[in-house]
Amino acid sequence: MSILLIIIGVIAGIIILLLIIALFSKKEYSIVREITIDRPLQQVFEYIKFLKNQDNYSVWNKLDPAMKKTYTGTDGTVGFMYAWDSNHKQAGKGEQSIKAIREGEKIDMDLHFIKPFEGRAAAYMATSAVAPGQTTVRWGIDSKMNYPMNIMLLFMNMDNMLGKDLAAGLVNLKAIMENK
Repeated sequence: MSILLIIIGVIAGIIILLLIIALFSKKEYSIVREITIDRPLQQVFEYIKFLKNQDNYSVWNKLDPAMKKTYTGTDGTVGFMYAWDSNHKQAGKGEQSIKAIREGEKIDMDLHFIKPFEGRAAAYMATSAVAPGQTTVRWGIDSKMNYPMNIMLLFMNMDNMLGKDLAAGLVNLKAIMENK
């Protein structure tokens, strides 16, 4: 009986320790990747501001060809919303909407993940001219995990996990834009 109590005490101690660590651990994370595309800024910006075009380059949009997609509003304008629903565990279900557009510079988006986990993130795509025929595109995601789930940030490298998908999407975007 005393061994069982010791085991329960150790497990309870570990849980309490993890909860205390989570109190003082970071809750926010930010991931950014960029690529230079050999096309003029306006041409690149006009392509990326339409969320439907993400089907052509986003790794996440390509996860499930049977994904159900719905659209609300006018694509490429503030308020446009793209919703997806998939049985693929990595795609899940969620919504993405355009929150702000600074023509030729930046598109701000809100991501609402519904399944497999509830969550929100701010995403953006920003462009800047490198030369008359070259554009840098930055794709970023900012989010947070609330207490006590933020403890997972100590064990998961969100930058590696999500960053590789952003980078792959940008490589796809570069191929599309440079082959137009």
